[in-house]
Amino acid sequence: MLGTRMSAFLKLSKRDLKYDLPASIVVFLVALPLCLGIAMASGAPLFAGVLTGVIGGIVVASISGSPLSVSGPAAGLTVIVLGAIQDLGAYETFTLAVLIAGAVQLVLGILKAGMIGNYFPSAVILGMLAAIGITIILKQLPLAVGLSESHAFELDNGGGITAFSDTIFSAVNWGAAIICFLSLAILIYWPKIKTLNKVPAPLVVVLVGVGLSMAFAGSSWGLNPDHLVSIPVVSSFTEFTGLFVFPDFTQILNKDVWIVAFTIAIIASLETLLSIEAIDKLDPFKRNSPTNRELLAQGVGNMTSGLLGGLPMTSVIVRSSANANAGGRTRQSAIFHGIWLLAALVAIPSLINLIPLSCLAAILLHTGYKLANPALFKKIYHKGLDQFIPFTITVVAIVATDLLMGVGIGIVVATFYILRANMQNAYKFNIEEGDFKNEATLTLAEEVSFLNKVPIQQKLYNLPKSVNRVVINGQHSKFIDKDVIEVIKDFEQNALSKGLEIELNDINYKKKTYRKKQKLQKVI
Repeated sequence: MLGTRMSAFLKLSKRDLKYDLPASIVVFLVALPLCLGIAMASGAPLFAGVLTGVIGGIVVASISGSPLSVSGPAAGLTVIVLGAIQDLGAYETFTLAVLIAGAVQLVLGILKAGMIGNYFPSAVILGMLAAIGITIILKQLPLAVGLSESHAFELDNGGGITAFSDTIFSAVNWGAAIICFLSLAILIYWPKIKTLNKVPAPLVVVLVGVGLSMAFAGSSWGLNPDHLVSIPVVSSFTEFTGLFVFPDFTQILNKDVWIVAFTIAIIASLETLLSIEAIDKLDPFKRNSPTNRELLAQGVGNMTSGLLGGLPMTSVIVRSSANANAGGRTRQSAIFHGIWLLAALVAIPSLINLIPLSCLAAILLHTGYKLANPALFKKIYHKGLDQFIPFTITVVAIVATDLLMGVGIGIVVATFYILRANMQNAYKFNIEEGDFKNEATLTLAEEVSFLNKVPIQQKLYNLPKSVNRVVINGQHSKFIDKDVIEVIKDFEQNALSKGLEIELNDINYKKKTYRKKQKLQKVI
């Protein structure tokens, strides 16, 4: 039975190989610098970042049921990881927390906690995609022109704008900028040439970037080592195995390890579920990924990563969107991308280190623009303010803070609009005027919750003075909250005192629902 399930997990599609193989190269080219950058930002060994990408591709994708999801070290966890490594005092202790976090995710998958992701509003998910696109663009712009982050904010005292401009332009490496601009042109126009578009544009970008980097060597446009990819170079199997870091199991009873583990497990699971929901929206075939199985896959992946000295991983929207945009069809694209990462790490690290960061930045700039396309903002705006406002606030909040905080703010705003719509749609109301009677009819909705109490109460107690007959119809309601029943019951007594004629249909006064029709004559 287990063998049958594993064969189902690992089943590949020869039919889709012509789509998945080129897409895997694109994802590999996008993932490599991201793995290295996230490792650096997390205060972890560079090897750990690439190792996590390998595990995310080969291990997680083999178990996952998502056709387009690509897992790896997540930028959203860098602050948590950096703080955890510092607080725990040793990287070996941190990897133990990663292993435990994976076990927690495994339990969440078994308990079928993946359904949580289905309750996130679509406006928030689309806002998350757009915000990630904007964040990618902002983060890659310095690399695109050969700037470091320190250059961008380096000002001479008293220099003002002039000093800022002088500093920026003097720090720009024009060789890197030319490579980036040419790379963007290739990414935009290469796919439009039918005779050439069978070769992936990002692969062409890398080849052109390496060629120009060599051509610029020795000139004023020459690239520095900081402008190139840098991964560890090993010359023997012993050196390779020496890069692995194993957990310190002597710290298993350390409460701080468990706090870090549960924090990583919860945040990584939420990021994964959000990403899976977003990735399914990018899927041209509109397939639904099994979220519980994804949690199981992430659990196994993080346990493996922690055991071998890697970083915590999630399903990552940047790599996944690159996979979808490159034409990936099945999860074998993610598996192959993991194989390419492993091959680059072991076989050709010196060649990979020739790739300019600026041409990889161009790939990410192009991906970021697709995620934050102005047409998306226009499309959401035409859906109405109840969609556009949560969408926009989510975008701004994520860019200004971080992924989880921004999504949380977006969900709060979206929930407000959901509740408001629910309150407004609690009933239908109309008044029919006659010669002797003006009849007001209030027809309750199918679901009437306690949130509808106030609008129904306000409508009943603010009837026009001309109304002398009221009909409250609950025939279409499957559920009426007890608080609303009390409001109707009190209004009935109020109607008697005012001499109104009232009719109640299918209003639940007791535990059983019954049809009640009565006419109360005017009290003299």
